[in-house]
Amino acid sequence: MEEEYSVDPAQLLSAATEFANDPGAASDVSVKEFLDRFPLPAIINALQTRGDYPGLVDVLVDSLERVFRTKYGASLIPHYMPFIVVGLGADSQRIRYLACKTVSCLLENNDDTVAVHLISQYGVYPLLLDCLVQGDERVATASAEAIRNLAVSPKGLVIMFPSDSSEATNLEILAGKCSSMGRVRVLALIVKLFSVSSSVASVVYSSKLLGLLEKEVSNSGDTLVTLTVLELLYELAEVQHSTEFLSKTTIIQLLCAIISDASADSVLRSRAMMITGRLLSKENVFMFLDNSSFEAVISAISRRFDFLGSQDADECECALEALGHIGSSNQGATLLFSSSPPAARHVIDAAFDRQQRNKQLAALHSLANIVGEARNDIILTGDAEETLRRLIYEAASRTSKVLPSGLLLSVLQQDFEIRLAGYRLITGLVARPWCLMEIILKPEIIQIVTDTLTETQKIGMEARHNCCQAVFKSLTSSPNLVSDPAFAGVAAKLQEAIRRGPYLAKTRTEAQPAVMTAERF
Repeated sequence: MEEEYSVDPAQLLSAATEFANDPGAASDVSVKEFLDRFPLPAIINALQTRGDYPGLVDVLVDSLERVFRTKYGASLIPHYMPFIVVGLGADSQRIRYLACKTVSCLLENNDDTVAVHLISQYGVYPLLLDCLVQGDERVATASAEAIRNLAVSPKGLVIMFPSDSSEATNLEILAGKCSSMGRVRVLALIVKLFSVSSSVASVVYSSKLLGLLEKEVSNSGDTLVTLTVLELLYELAEVQHSTEFLSKTTIIQLLCAIISDASADSVLRSRAMMITGRLLSKENVFMFLDNSSFEAVISAISRRFDFLGSQDADECECALEALGHIGSSNQGATLLFSSSPPAARHVIDAAFDRQQRNKQLAALHSLANIVGEARNDIILTGDAEETLRRLIYEAASRTSKVLPSGLLLSVLQQDFEIRLAGYRLITGLVARPWCLMEIILKPEIIQIVTDTLTETQKIGMEARHNCCQAVFKSLTSSPNLVSDPAFAGVAAKLQEAIRRGPYLAKTRTEAQPAVMTAERF
């Protein structure tokens, strides 16, 4: 049998090198041509028996990866399942990597029922888990991706989470008995599975796997491990359906404890702030969490900010960003103004403090979120709106600018990034009548937001134009102001700027003759 499939390794190396390095994606045609010259059994045999031939294994792995990525190549995989099984347990990390990638190709390009049946029949899933915890970084990544692809299928989930879970496939047991690196990989897999869909997340939650993350977060003995788990939680917080399930755990309380722990590493506190901010910024968050959860997080961050003062700029910036995320929803923003003293004061004070640029930049963007720059429902409840107005006027009164219009103009006169944040802030604030009056009574602000030559970068042009539109909309929505002749010129200037669009539009100018005196020598 071996002789039937034996090939000249030198010829195979040459042909496989040419095929593997062919630019662009492989096509069904090119794969067929390659396999016509060197049948798949011959390549697999060479891979298993010619490991000592210099360079051959690496190039064959690259070639087979290209083969199986095509529709034609993937259609051959069901006929070579024994090869996958052997590959997943091979000593060579390169071959294990190829086997894991081949499983992904099987799942992505073949009938769901057939692919999952083959994985079950050949016992592939436990082998993938072994690759996850025992393989090198590339093998572990490829294995996790293959398992994720398996989880996409309801039939695949049955393999992964059977009713009579065995020790070989139970992720909780696996995490408990492998190395610290293997445990982190299992946790990363749980996060990856959680992100597949809400239904998969439900299975992960029901299997009590989020408890592994809780356990690691509460174990503060190893800062590096805790930070790694916090990074995984940050990924988890980005998933839309995360709040629904995390609200049923103690993770938010554990994160609050880290934020409040003065002895914890600053990096841990900063990351905990960012995670809670992301979690509490979800649109559906109030369906699963009550105000007390928000108030606990806001209080922890606010107390930490009070303690820091001007120390640790990085942690201060994270605190400001977290408050901005929380305040991105109407109800979250209202809670920032309802605490005593209002937590939003930190953001407002920092937004107009030019002593620390990065801190000011973070605060400006956070304040733009809080005042509703990206919300449909911009205006807050009456008490919250009054507190917002009072805090901004108080901030202005403590400076030489005296009024909010002076503060906002000062922001627009700074560097590009600060100015960009300023446009966002005005876009949200100007929906308030008091702020609208501040803006339209300050010609310098109107000049900046209507000048199409102010910005040279696309993002800046668009932010300035959005700001201009917001001011015009607010002005024209006020019957008393729009009919006042005193503001007719402002309205016309805003309307003309909007008509010209955001991108370097110039008003038309007639050519002017140049008259020069003759040069005399």
